[in-house]
Amino acid sequence: MLKNALLSAVALIAFAGHVQAEDLKEFRVGIIGGENEADRLRNFQCLSDTLPQAIGVEKVSFFPAADYDGVIQGLLGGTLDYAELGASGYAKIYLAKADAVEPILTTEQTDGSTGYYSIMVARKDAGFTKVEDLKGKKLGFADPDSTSGYLIPNVTLPETLGMPVKEFFAETGFGGGHENLVLEVVKGTFDAGTTFGSGIGEFKEGYTSGNLRKMVDKGIVDMNDLVELWRSPLIPNGPIVVRSSLNDDMKAKFKQFMMDLPKTDAACFAAIQGGDFKGFVEVNADFYKPIIDARKSTIGG
Repeated sequence: MLKNALLSAVALIAFAGHVQAEDLKEFRVGIIGGENEADRLRNFQCLSDTLPQAIGVEKVSFFPAADYDGVIQGLLGGTLDYAELGASGYAKIYLAKADAVEPILTTEQTDGSTGYYSIMVARKDAGFTKVEDLKGKKLGFADPDSTSGYLIPNVTLPETLGMPVKEFFAETGFGGGHENLVLEVVKGTFDAGTTFGSGIGEFKEGYTSGNLRKMVDKGIVDMNDLVELWRSPLIPNGPIVVRSSLNDDMKAKFKQFMMDLPKTDAACFAAIQGGDFKGFVEVNADFYKPIIDARKSTIGG
């Protein structure tokens, strides 16, 4: 009798798992803030053509958030299935609920590295040549949950400045995402601002990838108007994360789809990632431990 009951329980669990997999008709993609919504949707739209068949859903839906936290909360609440985050955004999720999402992949730069930089830029005509020239000036950050646009500058700039960021600058503020931050620097709202780039290739082209490159490609910034004043140590590239409670088979199919994307649809891969990359490499939570520790010690979660 006990044996039969156990077998029935196992069968029910297996059936429930099967139903769970079959019930997911829609794969929900979160898109973090940072550039205007129309551009973000356009960049990701290519996934709607091939991803549904690859993972066995009827459709892929896109949810562009106004800021980083919109996607973070969607992942924490289980209302999104996949997103591409910065390392600090992932750390925020991990510190709130370690098993909410799984980091599975990150991008590999054209030189084989799996990192990028926080880059501080200012208007060239302002006459600044190094970060020390900004004493008593106004610094802009991209977003409170941005790794390169907030966390890493706060952790690493004090060593260069010889004092905490808040003491060195007369004022700090947020630009409302990376793209808007750079535009605010160009407008003069901030004397300088922190954004991100691969640091590989030519500054005049916005480097090989990152926010500056995307802005150059869209024709909304001329790098001749800017100067780089500071660059952080190498930051781990942000993860592709999936909802942990997703069916294992779907997780595996999605991961394979993404790993193949640079070969199967190079244009789609470049559009989503915003620049030139080699491809994806596998990662797990351990890859982000330094950022998790940095976030915990500086902004507490």
